[in-house]
Amino acid sequence: MVEKLTGTARRAALHELHGWAEVEDRDAIRKTFHFGNFSEAWGFLSRVALLAEKLDHHPEIINIYNRVELILSTHDVEGLSDRDIKLAHGVESVAPPRDR
Repeated sequence: MVEKLTGTARRAALHELHGWAEVEDRDAIRKTFHFGNFSEAWGFLSRVALLAEKLDHHPEIINIYNRVELILSTHDVEGLSDRDIKLAHGVESVAPPRDR
């Protein structure tokens, strides 16, 4: 069962993530990634899709040319969970070095 991250566990999990920010109007985190062109951005999205499928957890994705924004939240708990943190770490592993 998935549980919402709160208190010390939440702060510790967020502290481990570089560049991820809490979304002001909802219980979620977001990060923007930058690429040299659309093709690089799409390649990144393909890798993110494979990670998300493997974790059975799917991010909100905004792609505008060479910029990709990911928003993570667990709908089952209406907020941030360990599932989001795991996916964020996976995304970091395939992100360009400048965005890690």
